[in-house]
Parts: sequence; structure tokens; C-alpha cells
Amino acid sequence: MMETLLLLLLFCSVSSSVRHSLKYLITASTGLPTVPIFMAVMLVNDLQSCYCSSNKTLEVKHDAWKQLFDDTKLWDWVKEQCFDILPDLYKSRLHRFMQHFNQSTGVHVLQVMRGSEWDNKTGEVSGFMKCGYDGEDLMTLNLTTKTWIPLKGQADIIKKQWDADTGSNNERVNFITQIYPQWLKMYLSYGNKSLLKPVPPSVSLLQKSPSSPVRCHATGFYPERATMFWSKDGEELHEDVDHGEILPNHDGSFQMRVDLMNISSVKPEDWRRYDCVFQFSGVKVIITKLNEAVIRTNLVSPSQVPAGAVVGVVVGLMLLSACITGVFIWRKKNNNVDIRQTDHRSRDIRRDVL
Repeated sequence: MMETLLLLLLFCSVSSSVRHSLKYLITASTGLPTVPIFMAVMLVNDLQSCYCSSNKTLEVKHDAWKQLFDDTKLWDWVKEQCFDILPDLYKSRLHRFMQHFNQSTGVHVLQVMRGSEWDNKTGEVSGFMKCGYDGEDLMTLNLTTKTWIPLKGQADIIKKQWDADTGSNNERVNFITQIYPQWLKMYLSYGNKSLLKPVPPSVSLLQKSPSSPVRCHATGFYPERATMFWSKDGEELHEDVDHGEILPNHDGSFQMRVDLMNISSVKPEDWRRYDCVFQFSGVKVIITKLNEAVIRTNLVSPSQVPAGAVVGVVVGLMLLSACITGVFIWRKKNNNVDIRQTDHRSRDIRRDVL
């Protein structure tokens, strides 16, 4: 089961970007009785906004986007795509992949990630589309040549087949470079208050035992463009420091940590020289001094442990849950753009998804 979860989590990672982004993560699977055969997540600025599955589940996050769905009457169209059209399409695609790799049974996963990034200052637009199979990158689309680039040898035959279908490739590129940026602007227009306003973190110092590393843990911040480090006498430390990755929380915010490793070698009188520094775009720098009095540790009875001390465990469980339930569409009324103007095209472009 753990191997299966690792496969499903492949596209959960979040990458930092200074641009606004719209991403779709799509997954089809077989051999997993408790997992829908089709799941899709839409991310706006790497914040989950919509999740749907072939199990007739449709969830739209945040009131702003619910209002967008109401105003543009998107509910019925999204249900049709997620409940009927896309599951059949992806099930067929997945079976063809299995035949190509001489597989008839077992657990297999097909994933597609596609999206656009838009710079609201320069107007520059970029995009991408790639697919993976059973946990490995398989193909990526060159938006300039409108041809596929195989990422492993077995994909050469698939590349030839897909390149021969120039109509589908043209439609994919058009969506990524033209339609997605329009949709992104609509989502930003509806959600700009919650999406563009930075949210500062809650910062804690954690330690398992007096000889264990001291962990500086920041959680609940948004967006993810942040850095955190330990400093001594105002200078950033590069040795005896372990940096963790920025990870998503279940509510769309982010968390990160940085560990001060050899704390036992630091003299008690020198602790005041160390600081944990959190730097966040648009928010004042947050400095947390190394102070034994504020460190949360396991060396207390369960009844004395503050609620925040278990945040790492809770966040870990919620992250796993969020990725499994939301892993899979990879993030209006805006400037004369109406999403309904493209609905009739999308209804007919059923082959465009992959």
C-alpha cells in the first residue's frame, strides 16, 4: 500500500514561482479498489481550488471560486467532464499504455500535469504539459514545435503516434498558451483578496531531547515564496544546519522547517547569539531567538503539551490525506473574458486532455 501511495504523491510537490499559475493535475489508476479510477485537481497559484473524481465527487474550495462557478454556470459542465467524459477517456488511455508495456493486471497509474504561468507585470505567458506512468516521467510537450519529447526509450513509439495527431497537439498548445491564461485571470479576479494577500506563519521551536537538533518550524503561511534559516550574530549559518522542503498544508497554506543540528556543542551563554529567521515576500521578517524557555519538547507529560506541539503530526496526516484526495487536476468576470465562451469548444475537444 505504501508503494501505491508514493506513486499517487508524485505530483504533490509544490514548486516556487514569482508568477501567477493555473495548473491541472489528472490521474487515472487501475488495481486500486479504494481509489477512484479518475481524479482531477485544479490549482490556482498552487492553491487547490477544485477537486473532482469519477466517484461523483466535486469540491470547490473557497467562497470566491464557488461564486465564480455560480456566475458562469460551470457546475453542470464540470460535472459532465469529471463524471462522464474524462473518466472514460483516461480509462481508455491507461489501458492502451498497459498494452504498450505488455501489462494486463496489477496496479498502474497514469498522470498528466499541464498548466500556464502568467506575469501580471510583463504579460509574459509560459506553459507546460507532461505525463508520467507508474511513477516515472514519460513524455513532455514542446509548445513551440507542438511535438512530444520522450523521456524514456519505451516512449518513442507513443511519441510517433501522438505527433501524427497534429490536431490534438494544436488544441493542447492553444489551451495552454491562450485559454488557460484567460481562465487564470478570471480566477485571480474572483479570488484576489485571498490569493494575493500574504499570510504570515506561526513559528515554533521544537526539540525531542536536550541533545537533539532544535527545529524551527513555520506553518500556515501563504504564498510559498519564503525562506527560513538559522543565523549567528546576524550572519546566516550554512554548516550544521538542515533545511527541509516547503510543503503544502491541507488548507492551502504551507509549512517549512530548518534544524540547528549540533546544539549540544553550543554553550548556554551563546544561545542568545542564534536566531531563526523567516523571510516572506510582502511580510516583515520574523525573527525567533534561540531560547530554551520557548522550546517545545517531548520531555513533558501529554497533558502539558501545547496543541501546537503536535502540529507536525497533524499536518503530516492531513498532507497525506489532501494529496490522496486532491492529488490528481495539477492551480470572474474578468476583463471581457467569459469562461462560457469556451465551454462549447471544450465540450467537443474530448481528446485534448492527454
